[in-house]
Amino acid sequence: MDYQYPLSFDWSTDEVVDVISFFECVEKAYEKGIARDRLMQAYKRFKEIVPSKLEEKQVCGEFEETSGYSAYRVIQKAKENKEIIKM
Repeated sequence: MDYQYPLSFDWSTDEVVDVISFFECVEKAYEKGIARDRLMQAYKRFKEIVPSKLEEKQVCGEFEETSGYSAYRVIQKAKENKEIIKM
């Protein structure tokens, strides 16, 4: 990993940790696979921190630009009701 996670100065320390945890789940989906329940739990918490669709697109877009991993595609695949998410 040679990139930084997109973070906001408005988030608390716990929120930063939870957002990073969500992006780590996205990384796992690409690298080795992740259980759908774990991913969706992290995404639910991410959405509590970033409730706006516009802000979600911005934050996830920054993450994709630096990492090459699409949070959007991972979540869409999870919504197809797969048990293990592997990109």
